[in-house]
Amino acid sequence: MTAHELTDLVEAGERRIGWARRSMPVLTAIAARFAEERPLDGLRVAACLHVTAETAVLMGALRAGGAEIALAASNPLSTQDDVAAALGAYGIAVRARAGVDVETYYRHIHEALDISPDIVLDDGGDLVNILHTERTELAVRGGCEATTTGIIRLRQMAAEGALKFPAVAVNDTRTKRMFDNRYGTGQSTLDGIMRATNALLAGRTVVVAGFGFCGRGVAERAKGLGARVIVTEIDPVKALDAALQGYEILPMERAARVGDVFVTVTGNRDVIRGEHLSRMKDGVILANAGHFDVEIDVRALEGLAESVNFGVRPNVDEYVLADGRRLLLIAEGRLVNLAAAEGHPAAVMDMSFSAQALAVGWLASESVRLAPGVYDVPADIDAEVARLKLAATGITIDELTAEQEDYLHSWRAGS
Repeated sequence: MTAHELTDLVEAGERRIGWARRSMPVLTAIAARFAEERPLDGLRVAACLHVTAETAVLMGALRAGGAEIALAASNPLSTQDDVAAALGAYGIAVRARAGVDVETYYRHIHEALDISPDIVLDDGGDLVNILHTERTELAVRGGCEATTTGIIRLRQMAAEGALKFPAVAVNDTRTKRMFDNRYGTGQSTLDGIMRATNALLAGRTVVVAGFGFCGRGVAERAKGLGARVIVTEIDPVKALDAALQGYEILPMERAARVGDVFVTVTGNRDVIRGEHLSRMKDGVILANAGHFDVEIDVRALEGLAESVNFGVRPNVDEYVLADGRRLLLIAEGRLVNLAAAEGHPAAVMDMSFSAQALAVGWLASESVRLAPGVYDVPADIDAEVARLKLAATGITIDELTAEQEDYLHSWRAGS
């Protein structure tokens, strides 16, 4: 790349970051506070996150707080190269490039860890896994995890006594689950599907595998666009919830025969397997909104296919079965909202990354007193993010009167 091309790329990244920052007033305010208070002075932070414009605003806030930062990508297809170039120009060490192979992806994570971080930020668990298997010489004070998939791994590590440092479950805050997982994933997943395929969802049958907060958001948005929505679940409570909201509930074996669009949102592997793929209709669209590319069994799909038309549309591969049926896989089965679109809207990430920034500040002061384990984000941080977001959008809410406070804290009042 020539110096002129690099300059153009940096300028494009700066414009993209500036556009995102417009919709992130809470994180911008936190960055200003960090710049004044410098709570992260002297700390080294290694992050494995999606390298997007919204992530760049978070990195800027942490740098304003005094942190030295190294950033690697948490998905080979989610990196925005112009953003990576702009961050590098800002003095943040970025180890990411769009479309790298798996070997390079993991090398980038190792390079981010080469700064010997005090605190780590992870998105899915790959960085933490490497810390506990290959880079055991590094002494990390604490970490944050922002995905359901990653927290499942952390809790299992903690249960087995393998986790070596305190980790904050940023994904489990009320603001993150409600707004990021539900509204962010719901909108950005369908955005990715429609950008990739230009398919009309109205009148079509969309099968949503998993009815957690992310699956709920996808189902709601698909229903709002006029789709018939079927939900598959393993959790009886979530399945009942979906049924009472008017969704049809089927096992995947039956849903596979009738669906037009399939979206996996479970955090588990092999949700759509060979026996399901072999039953699907011609022209079915397959998309994954879970963090890792294991929810759709792509190897089984390859085994069923007589031929593959790679890149039949940008981010779409067409698998042709022996009987002529065509199954369309978006983004190689990777995160559809980031690989085929731009991820969550910046206004959503404003809250998620604000909680992340404040959690890093909390870890900086509290980690020495915490034993290894998984910790919830302190409730006051979650509430502060919500209050700041309401204030930024001009929304005011009621406050309890003194009498109401007394009533809520008393057991003596009768009817």
